[in-house]
Amino acid sequence: MQFKDQVDFVRQHIKKNKLRVFMTILAATMGTAFLIVLASVGFGIQDTIRQEMLSNRLITEIDVFSGELDEADVANLKKRDHVKAVVNRQSVGIRQETNLNGFVGEPNLIVSDFGEEAKVGFALKEGRLPENEHEVVVGSHFAAALFDPKKMNTEGEPIAYSGNLIGEQFIYKMGLYEEDELFVDEIPLTIVGIAKEPSKDWLQDVKIYADASVKPKLAEIFNSNVSDVEDVETSDLFYSDVKMYADQLENVKSVSQAMKDEGYSVYSIADELEQMDVFFLALKAGLIFVGTIAILIASIGIFNTMTMAVTERTREIGVMKAIGASPKLIQRLFLMESAWIGVLGTVIAIIISYGVSYVANFLLPIIVASALGEEDLGGMDVTFSIIPWQLILIASAISITVAMISGWRPARKATKIDVIQALRQEL
Repeated sequence: MQFKDQVDFVRQHIKKNKLRVFMTILAATMGTAFLIVLASVGFGIQDTIRQEMLSNRLITEIDVFSGELDEADVANLKKRDHVKAVVNRQSVGIRQETNLNGFVGEPNLIVSDFGEEAKVGFALKEGRLPENEHEVVVGSHFAAALFDPKKMNTEGEPIAYSGNLIGEQFIYKMGLYEEDELFVDEIPLTIVGIAKEPSKDWLQDVKIYADASVKPKLAEIFNSNVSDVEDVETSDLFYSDVKMYADQLENVKSVSQAMKDEGYSVYSIADELEQMDVFFLALKAGLIFVGTIAILIASIGIFNTMTMAVTERTREIGVMKAIGASPKLIQRLFLMESAWIGVLGTVIAIIISYGVSYVANFLLPIIVASALGEEDLGGMDVTFSIIPWQLILIASAISITVAMISGWRPARKATKIDVIQALRQEL
């Protein structure tokens, strides 16, 4: 029997039992679609969290525990292989105050090496980076945190600064929290740049970013004012935040591991992503397993359909065996029919799954935001469902394999039908 004749044999049976075959295909479609949509939620949540993590940090960034480092150690880190830059941001850890034309604020001053900052792209909204100890960059919300205590608005609140910042000079002073008065010494600083807004709307950047050349002046003022104060040491003035930046994302893990092998305490986004990927791998495997159960339930329908097909076509099978059809040919015919049910059900399921995924990604954010009383989920870009090609391959393989297995037993039964008994069966 030629392949065309085999296809005709399968098609004729399907035409005779359209409703039963349709319901069987529908069951296979629902099972496969359930698997794809369910697993796609795992892929969607993983992608949302991954994008959220990557949007908040540079992907080549490696945090180093600064308590283990001094200036010499930081300099040595810059010489390591595959290290693009090492940024040591030292924040002033005591009371601070600024005065810009009568507008007072209490920001935090950060001392950094802008040569290194420039290597990793310190983002500016306008202006330029500092070039000497009297120049600074201020955060994007610096002006909003400056208030004139002598001027009130109609609601009785101090008026915030609203003028231009670039080129303006302000007075910076320090003091101890436990004392009422600030140190007499002051430093005039000129604003030459404004940092770009944080990636999230709820983050407020009111910091002052100064070049490392101002550090000796800060230490001199601190030492001259706390020499007679108990329990206060020079080391209390700054606390460091050291970050290394690999030259490429592929080298983050190797640089991080080399640091760990040498006894440093480091943490990178690669560690976070690796841990997250392990968790979501287990989650997606669990979702696929649950979806596979739905396909197995649908396989019962395929088994019943094929069993009835064998029973109904007993006489035809007997005729085929009488004219010389081999058992392998007969088995192949019924396996083709069960495979056809699995393939058609899978194709329809894939189409339905993409439609459900699109609708879910469009409607669910609106529904969730409405339930939470927000307009855009706080600026977070949420994807509830993603269907990668790997998931399609896995679901298709499972669906078609289960369909073939479901039809195998009835197909084997067809090969064992006795020719004489089959020919005696009434039409």
